[in-house]
Amino acid sequence: DGCGHTVLGPESGTLASINYPQTSPNSTVCEWEIRVNPGQRVQLKFGDFDIDDSDACHSSYLRVHNGIGPNRTEIGKYCGFGFQMDGLITSKSNEVTVQFMSGTHTSGRGFLAAYSTTDKSDLITCLDNASHFSEPEFNKYCPAGCVIPFADISGTIPHGYRDSSSLCMAGVHAGVVSNTLGGQINVVISKGIPYYEGSLANNVTSKAAPLSPSLFTFKTSGCYGTLGMESGVIPDSQITASSVLEWSDRTGEVNIWKPENARLKRAGPPWAAFISDEHQWLQIGLNKEKRITGIITTGSTLAEFHYYVSAYRILYSDDAQRWTAYREPGVDKDKIFQGNTELYQEVRNNFIPPVVARFFRINPLKWHQKIAMKVELLGCQYSIGRAPRLTVPPPPPSRNDDSIHSVKTSLQTDKTTFTPEIKNTTVTPSVTKDVALAAVLVPVLVMVFTTLILILVCAWHWRNRKKKTEGTYDLPYWDRAGWWKGMKQFLPTKSAEHEETPVRYSSSEISHLRPREVPAVLQTESAEYAQPLVGGIVGTLHQRSTFKPEEGKEASYADLDPYNSPIQEVYHAYAEPLPITGPEYATPIIMDMSSHPSTPLGVPSISTFKAAGNQAPPLVGTYNKLLSRTDSTSSAQALYDTPKGQPGPGAAAELVYQVPQSVAHSTGSKDE
Repeated sequence: DGCGHTVLGPESGTLASINYPQTSPNSTVCEWEIRVNPGQRVQLKFGDFDIDDSDACHSSYLRVHNGIGPNRTEIGKYCGFGFQMDGLITSKSNEVTVQFMSGTHTSGRGFLAAYSTTDKSDLITCLDNASHFSEPEFNKYCPAGCVIPFADISGTIPHGYRDSSSLCMAGVHAGVVSNTLGGQINVVISKGIPYYEGSLANNVTSKAAPLSPSLFTFKTSGCYGTLGMESGVIPDSQITASSVLEWSDRTGEVNIWKPENARLKRAGPPWAAFISDEHQWLQIGLNKEKRITGIITTGSTLAEFHYYVSAYRILYSDDAQRWTAYREPGVDKDKIFQGNTELYQEVRNNFIPPVVARFFRINPLKWHQKIAMKVELLGCQYSIGRAPRLTVPPPPPSRNDDSIHSVKTSLQTDKTTFTPEIKNTTVTPSVTKDVALAAVLVPVLVMVFTTLILILVCAWHWRNRKKKTEGTYDLPYWDRAGWWKGMKQFLPTKSAEHEETPVRYSSSEISHLRPREVPAVLQTESAEYAQPLVGGIVGTLHQRSTFKPEEGKEASYADLDPYNSPIQEVYHAYAEPLPITGPEYATPIIMDMSSHPSTPLGVPSISTFKAAGNQAPPLVGTYNKLLSRTDSTSSAQALYDTPKGQPGPGAAAELVYQVPQSVAHSTGSKDE
């Protein structure tokens, strides 16, 4: 009769003396027999120890034994007020007996202890809180059974818990560990907040509390998102129920509390069953298998209708035909979840281990006035391989297709408790090979493309530098006339109409032409080069050149009379620039006009020098001008040839000119 709070799990548990933390009664005794899996050993840790030692542990004490039964051996006998046990008590086998004896005493709270297998080296007790640890982040192992009535917590997820809260009890409230199984927690300490809200979750009530210096939260897998009831991702057609409440109000309007009304935080009435009994259910289809980690429920949320479900159980299925009731591992009966205590408050329950299913049912077992509720499911996608199931023979057929079949714990555990194995199968071997191949190929391809780009950039840069090194008035080696002339012999023969043909003009024909008509006579096919403008016959010429002289008057032109010529025609006496694609200056045509009747003796040729000013210098005593110009807009490259024949004084009356080699297209004469 001396046993207090006790939860004995397969790997861990919690035990306390009767009436703890109050004074234990006199003359009581309790004995706990603890067994873990064979091959493992048990370790025991005390969270609080306060036993009267007035008679030297004679009538009041705590004794620990190796083994169970008459063959057990004593490990130690303990008593004392505020006794501090350093370290852990470790057994030699997988069985331990703990015996508590309370004699006559006036004070003493008794004890609270936790146990686990020896592989849980970071074991703590249900009484430890965040203020006991100085690290900003740490991992600890919580034993089973830490939902205790004498411990308090304040706060909720995701905001965090007050630092005075029990770590393990807060872990149960947050849904990161199971009260039945215990488990590992990863705690993060941060700055406190001004106010901590209270809530009900996993049968643990968190109380509201004021500001604290620090708070703590838990690191989790992140599989706690909503699955679509509130948001509408789950369509109305996937929400069904065993029955629907229909009723008419005072105005005669019919109210139907349909299954699709069971969406959390949606305004309006909830889903309600027409008949309130233990055979009613609300079913939610998820289209495909999902990992379901929790559920949130409320009542009707209508002030005039105080309807809510206070207890329920969970069933799930892959085909909506065969249903499995949720059970905790190691427990041979269906788990009963605590529901709402009033119609507004949201109550959360988590599934540890999670449920993997396509169809989900809620079966109300207790309710207030009528069965009515709104629901949201928590979880995430389930896209990785499911752990292998055990082959179980099918049960005998039943007339009711919606019958509920309770499956033994072994099947339940195989279906949902393989978290480490699931993590190990997130990358298959074939995927690993592909990743390794990609890790090699990607850098190689990047290097190849980078090299090609560098080569192209260098070639472009080298070409630009070569262009810059060429003189302004010089031609690239590939544009030189000699090169082009040498290449012409390899080109196809031109058509007859484009063949190079000498054009002959008689001196008499030239002499009878007006100056403006001469360019038209001399103009032939468009040349591949620019011809110089010939601005008349200059009486005094110097060395032949196409360079433009300095501006200003020349001394040799000072005595010339600009009014001797009857026709004032102004032409440039120097070559115009060539097109961008051609040579940058033209080779002059040298015409020997000494034998022409109108040409005075002593004038050997025509020069392309420009006289000072904007007009060409006239010839003294000369009335005829020879003007010739060829359009310089041709884009092809060409070569000037000197006139055929060497006319001089007394030469024949004909001048022979070589027509430029050109591309076949016509250009008009330009008048200056």
